Amino acid sequence: MFTSLVRNTIKRSFHKSLFCGAVVDPKQEAALDEECFLVNMDDKVIGRASKRECHLVKGDQIPLHRAFSVFLFNKNGHLVLQKRSTEKITYPDCYTNSCCSHPIGNVAGEDEENEALGIKRAAIRRLNYELGIPIKQMPIEKLQYITRVYYKDCGNGKWGEHEIDYVLFLQGDMKIKPNPNEVSEISYIPRNDIDSFIPTLNSNLTPWFALILKHRLKLWWDNLNNLKEVVDHKNILKLTDGPC
Repeated sequence: MFTSLVRNTIKRSFHKSLFCGAVVDPKQEAALDEECFLVNMDDKVIGRASKRECHLVKGDQIPLHRAFSVFLFNKNGHLVLQKRSTEKITYPDCYTNSCCSHPIGNVAGEDEENEALGIKRAAIRRLNYELGIPIKQMPIEKLQYITRVYYKDCGNGKWGEHEIDYVLFLQGDMKIKPNPNEVSEISYIPRNDIDSFIPTLNSNLTPWFALILKHRLKLWWDNLNNLKEVVDHKNILKLTDGPC
C-alpha cells in the first residue's frame, strides 16, 4: 500500500505579480530570474534566458529549454511522488515525479555536458532544496541518466513548459524533509499500485509526468534493477498527446 506525508501549511506574505496578475509567493517570483539554458531540437545550447522568459506563453510560443526530472525510489522500489505547493507559479497543486527543475546558467558546473554531469549536479541541488535530502546521501555516481524526452504544454495560457527533459533515476532510503514552499505532500507508491493510486488523487498530474507515466515509466520501473536495458543517450523521445 502507498503511504503519504500530510501537507504542511505555512502563512506567508504575498504581493501582486506584474506578470500574471495573481498573488505570487516572493520566493517563487525571485526564482524566475534564474537563467535556464536555451536549446534547439537536438539539445544543443543556443543561449540563455530567465526562467520567467522560458515559461511565459506568447501565443503558442514558449522558448525550448533544458530541464530534468528525477524519479526517486526507496530500497523497496517504491516511487516517491510529490504534490507541488500552492505557491508554485507553474502547475501549482499538481502531482508530479520526485523532483523536477532546470540546470542553471549561473551555478558553477551545471553547464557540463559530459555524462550529463551538469544535469546531475543540478538534480542534487534541487533534491536537497525541495525534499531536504542531505547532499551526502546523494553521491553523483548514484544518479542514473536514462534518456531525454521532449514535450510542450501551454499550461494555463500564461505559464507553460517547452523542454528537453533529462530523466534521472535514483534509488535509496533517503532522509526526506520537504520544503513546504515547494512541496505540499509526498507519497511512496509501489509499482503494482500506481494504476489504482492515480485516480484517487485530488488534483491533476503535471503534463511531463502524465506523458512519461503513459508512455515509458512502467517499462523503466520494471527494469529498475537492470537499467542498462532501457538507457538511451542517443535519441530524444518526443512525447505528445496533441497540439499545445
